[in-house]
Parts: sequence; structure tokens; C-alpha cells
Amino acid sequence: MEESNKDGKYKFNRREILKSLATIPVLGGLAYGWYRKLQYDRLRNSKLLSQLNLTASPPPLKKSSGEKIRLGLIGYGGRGNHLARAAGFAHPELISSWKEEARENPTDHRYRDYMEQEDLKLEVTAICDIYDIRANNAIQAGANIHRNPSGGEMGKAPIRYKTYQELLKDKNVDAVIIGTPDHWHAPITIAAAKAGKHVYCEKPMTWTVPETYDVVNAVKESGIVFQLGHQGRQNESYFKAREAIEKDVLGKITLIEVTTNRNSPNGAWVYPIDEEANRSNIDWDQFIGPAPWHDFSLKRFFRWRCWWDYSTGLSGDLLTHEFDAMNQIMDLGIPASAMSSGGIYYYKDGRTVPDVLQTAFEYPERDLTMLYSATLASTRKRGRVIMGHDASMDLSSNMIINVDRDSDRYKEQIKEGLINPDVPLYTYTPGQKQVDAITSPTEQYFAGRGLLYSYRDGKRVDTTFLHIKEWVDCIREGRQPSCNVDQGFHEAMAAHMGTISYHEKRKVYWDEGKQKIV
Repeated sequence: MEESNKDGKYKFNRREILKSLATIPVLGGLAYGWYRKLQYDRLRNSKLLSQLNLTASPPPLKKSSGEKIRLGLIGYGGRGNHLARAAGFAHPELISSWKEEARENPTDHRYRDYMEQEDLKLEVTAICDIYDIRANNAIQAGANIHRNPSGGEMGKAPIRYKTYQELLKDKNVDAVIIGTPDHWHAPITIAAAKAGKHVYCEKPMTWTVPETYDVVNAVKESGIVFQLGHQGRQNESYFKAREAIEKDVLGKITLIEVTTNRNSPNGAWVYPIDEEANRSNIDWDQFIGPAPWHDFSLKRFFRWRCWWDYSTGLSGDLLTHEFDAMNQIMDLGIPASAMSSGGIYYYKDGRTVPDVLQTAFEYPERDLTMLYSATLASTRKRGRVIMGHDASMDLSSNMIINVDRDSDRYKEQIKEGLINPDVPLYTYTPGQKQVDAITSPTEQYFAGRGLLYSYRDGKRVDTTFLHIKEWVDCIREGRQPSCNVDQGFHEAMAAHMGTISYHEKRKVYWDEGKQKIV
């Protein structure tokens, strides 16, 4: 605990003093606070404190104003359902279930959050879904303009169209939300743009490489407002993360690790199959569309993400969330190269997409590698980490910065005890006073990634609602949203590079001059 100095007197080791003080319940806490204040006083004039004064935040929320925008909903499956209620249109039975669950569990805030969600001044005038039961549910959700539970007053029912082409001809539709399987994203986006309809399209942007160029051309030639469905762009932590990196808090960044770990049937896309579904109430021919022909299959219809015929696999479904987050924070752009490996190691259910995937994206001009790895058969938490020479950043719905004990920049502060590498240098936790109920493993995964909700003005808000709000505000104000078609082009090409590498078992490259994958 004590050391002798040259005068024969004793000096005390700082760590031992704090350890001893901590054993005194009240005085220990006061003394530790006093000690931390001394630390702050010694640091307040340093460059470090100015670096850690992170003030970046999302643009302040303002009420949506202007003329009502008339929406067409195309696709009302699992994700389409969420997109519709984020726009303000939830099925009455869903609202009833939220209300009942809130009575039984005070930490379940879904009913409260939805009822407090801003009215974006939208009207659902048309819907299209090729499964009759889902189409009827979409009609009821679209008519629920008062956000009532079952038995409440409804508004005018939207028109149901059997094909998206018919819906796009409707002059009472100004904009569309696309929540279809991956293989339909590009064809519907292109047709909507040519019809002059603004587009919110769920990620990924495209199913194939060639159609990626077609989407970009159609959107830019038409002048519509396009938003790709990476709602993580609304996560407050990402704004702080970008500012910290711009202020060079981490030092030179050479490695990024991003991951996906899930371990449930739902997390592996083994979704329930509706008992009422059959060949007579599903338009199978329209479902197939540009995909290779296959005989009618309920498994393929409800679990389409498991087959390359309709899906983009882990690359397009989950890697794109990670890539877009890093692209937002660090302006990565399309990688110079990609190399993937993996396989179907656990789910031997006839699927063709891998359930384990690793992809390495290289950015040699930045001396940087981004590693993605995923398994759908383990819930071990690995998160996402941006690694610099002087500090690393753990990023989820929160942001935590830890100094590297071998840092050059912070070497003296570590030596003097002003910085402890074992204690986070900076922590940002939006809504940290909130207690929320998360019901399923998949919800836990998305919540941990900041993909379910964030916080604004101390209130929990659905990130998909914020992303749709940004889109409709941009339509009214004639400006570009955060995940526009240029950002979508980066996302699509990065994901396609990873997929091509996996299929062809080789390293693939991006030719910047020719703007193509080679």
C-alpha cells in the first residue's frame, strides 16, 4: 500500500488509497468523487476533453407539415407489416394485443410508444399483396386512421390491387412503401420511379448486380425521393460515433469487426407457416416473377429468405445493416475487394443460403479491413468494434470508447493515472433511464443493434418510424434523405461482392474506373 521516498517518508499508491476508501460506505464514495474531480480539473484544459465533448446528434424532430401524402403499400408480410405501422397504420388486433400486454407488464411500452408516435399526415389509398389474407389485413391496417383497437371506428378502406403494376397506375398514389421479398425490390422500384411515385424500399436495394445500375438510373432520371430501409441511420449513437472518429479519438483505424449472432428458428428465417395459406389464396406465379420456376411451396413462400432464388442471404439481409452503419459513420464507400467463405452448417432444411458466413472487405487506400462474420446457431454476443491504435469503439445502441493500454497518444495520461485502460473513457447510452421489455431473441438482436428503437428528447422512438418520417419530410421539402440511392448503390455493390465471392470461391474486386465488379 505504501512506498518509501528518498526522504524516508512514505507516499501512498493511488490505487491502494482508492481501494481502501471504497471500503468506507459514505466517505469512500465522497472521496472517490473528489478524486475524479481532481482528475477532471487536470484534464479540462487538455485536448482530450475537447475531443470528448461530443455534441453531434440527429436533426431535431419537428412536426411533419404540408399536404397529405397518399401511400400505396406493396407487400404486407413480416417487414411490410412493421413498415405500415411505422407510417402510422397498425392492424386493430395488433393494437389490442399491445394494450393488453401493457396492462400485464408495465415495462412493455409498445402500445404507449405507438399511440404517442407522430401523425405524419399520410393516407393509405392502395395496397397490394399476393396473399389474400395479408391483403385483407393490410386493408384493415390502412383504414385504421384513428389507431383504434378491435371494434373501434375505422376510416375509408384503401383499394386492393392484385398486381403492383395496377397500383402504380392509380393517380391517388403519390408514394409507395415496398416490403416484398428481395427479388422484387428492383423491378417495383424501377416501375414506381418511372410512374413518378416516391419510393421507400426495404433493404437490400437489389437482388442482382445488373438491376442495381437500372435502379440508380431510374431514380435519378425520374427525380423521385428514394429512401433505402436502413433505419439504423436514425440511431443516436451513430452520430456520436462519427463525431468521435472525425475528432481522431481512436487514432489510426486499421480494423473493423462486425458480426451477426442469432440462435433461434425465427432468427434463421424459419418463420411460421399460416394454417390458412394454400394455392388458392396465394398468387404463386406472381410470387415467382423473375426468379427460377419452382412448384408451389408454402415453405418457400413464407421462408423465402432461405433460398437464393428469392433472397440475398446473409450478405443482403444482415451484413448490409452492418455495412451501412459503418458507411454512415466512416464514409467507407465500396470496398476495393471482398473475400467470403462459409456454408450451411446447422440448418439442414433444404435451404441454399449459408447459415455461417465470413466476409473480409479491404480498403487498401485507407489501410483498413472490415471483417464480417455470422452464425445463425449461437447467441454468443460479439457486437461491432472499430479498432484504432489509441482506442477502440464498441457500438450497438450504445457507444463505448476504451483506451488501448499500449496507445502512444494516451501513454502519459495512462502513466499518470489520469486514464485507466480498464475503465471506459467515454460511454453514451441513449435513454439509459428507460426499462424496456424485449420479448423474443430476434427482437433482442435488433434492439441491441439499435435497429428497433432509439431515443429522442428522452423518449423511446421506433427507428423505422424515424426513417419513414425523414423520407416523407424530404418529399415535402424537395431534399435527399440519409439513405438515398447513392448510399444504396454502395450497399448493393458491397453485398453483391460478398455474395459473388462466396459463390465463386474467389476474391473479387471493385473497378472504380469502370464502376463494376471484376
